[in-house]
Amino acid sequence: MIIPKPVLYETRPGRFVLGRRTALVADPALSEVAAWLRGELGAVTGGELLPGGQGQGAITLGLGDLAPEAYRLTVGAEGVRIVAGGPAGAFYGAQTLRQLLPSEAFRKAGIGGTLALPAVHVEDEPRFGYRGCLLDVARHFMTKADVLRFIDLMAMHKLNVLHLHLTDDQGWRLEIRRYPRLTEVGAWRRESQTGWNGAMDGRPHGGYYTQDDIREIVAYAARRHIMVVPEIDLPGHTQAAIAAYPELGNLDEPLEVRTTWGVGVNVLNVEDATITFFENVFEEVLDLFPSPFICVGGDECRKDQWRESPSAQARMSELGLRDEDALQSWFIHRFDEFLTARGRRLVGWDEILEGGLAPGAVVASWRGDLGAVAAARAGHDVITCPSTSVYLDYRQAPGEEEPVPFGTVLGLEDVYAFEPLPKELRDDPAGAHVVGSQCAVWTELIDSNRRVDYMAFPRLSAFAETVWSTQERDLGDFRDRLAAHLPRLAAVGVEYRHEDGPLPWQTRPGIPGRPEDPEQWQAKIDAWTSNLRPAP
Repeated sequence: MIIPKPVLYETRPGRFVLGRRTALVADPALSEVAAWLRGELGAVTGGELLPGGQGQGAITLGLGDLAPEAYRLTVGAEGVRIVAGGPAGAFYGAQTLRQLLPSEAFRKAGIGGTLALPAVHVEDEPRFGYRGCLLDVARHFMTKADVLRFIDLMAMHKLNVLHLHLTDDQGWRLEIRRYPRLTEVGAWRRESQTGWNGAMDGRPHGGYYTQDDIREIVAYAARRHIMVVPEIDLPGHTQAAIAAYPELGNLDEPLEVRTTWGVGVNVLNVEDATITFFENVFEEVLDLFPSPFICVGGDECRKDQWRESPSAQARMSELGLRDEDALQSWFIHRFDEFLTARGRRLVGWDEILEGGLAPGAVVASWRGDLGAVAAARAGHDVITCPSTSVYLDYRQAPGEEEPVPFGTVLGLEDVYAFEPLPKELRDDPAGAHVVGSQCAVWTELIDSNRRVDYMAFPRLSAFAETVWSTQERDLGDFRDRLAAHLPRLAAVGVEYRHEDGPLPWQTRPGIPGRPEDPEQWQAKIDAWTSNLRPAP
């Protein structure tokens, strides 16, 4: 009953009894995993697991000749043994061990006594090395405690990348000490739109993470073998930054932090001073985030202001650029060079393909698979994240019962059917450039941690299996295992969506969403991708 499904799972006769006198023995290289496991099993045993040689039976963590994220787990009458290729593999083996326990073992306290583990043998490793989830804290701010809790839920599902969307038109969430107005002004908006096309709520909203907060989040995630990838959006989705520093924009009049949703017209100008400003921002970002990947967005950049800007037109003439798409490509190239010189890799949404792809850039392909195919065949690494398959802000059922009926319907079975490797690349050597996939929790219409729970789970559980387990899919088998997994989610306090629809508190009638039938939605996807062409 393990999620995500292991490569091999064998039941064996017998059991192992876990209790106060159980010992935990670990290779010194796995001491952090052992410390984490001691803390998690404390509620089960009524106290910490004993050091080696002092207990009755033992849980043993050791290293073997396996891939870094692979593990073997064996439970027998004499004890539990996890052999892994490295600390990450040992951690995933420990997560599987927890799922062998009753769901009550996932509570924080109050259990105690002994519990029986079934005798099993598990051999497991992930299909993809990049298994991520985007969390949008720019549209609706989430407290540090909420982010740490979300990291634990990701770790429970063996996901290993948190893509933290930190800036957008509606808010700037990261302290930059050189430019304090980014948070003094940019982190706050006077009100928010209540639905995609709804009335304003009249309530101020905001918040940001100090640099010490970010260091804590990054360290907490690292102990759970999760890499935090920051996103600082540019040149579009930047109205909050322009509100704080008007000289970054293209207009003479000041702007406020945006209060409505959708694609805005306000984008950065292309002056050298603006590029220097964001290079200084990224200097502080790189100091906070050790991730080799740094996302600069690059999506949904409307070019209206550049077309009307004498300065932008002069820059295009100076550089001999044919159009504004090429100007955006030049802009992205500048940051690709900046990050590459510092040993990092630029990640951008698939719009960075327009006007020419930045060398060394990684493409996050969200508008269907066309961008993924074009980028992979051009030799660029790809993260697949098509909106109509893995965007967890989309409604989960037809009709008006969902809290906000936004986008096309994306049910649990639809997420589970997602295949991270596009069909065009399955027999193509370029498919090796698909390094993994990520789902996304965009929060324009998700205004609380409780609603994050409702929208993310259990669909995130289904997504986790698509990126960890083999390509084979068995929805019936998954649902059987999910039935055992949902009580675990409940035990850790997740207010997930039930199969029969939202509970009374989870409904919010009268809040306008943007319902569209699949044909309308596909037409929009086709329009977005019409100017992309796969590489020959």
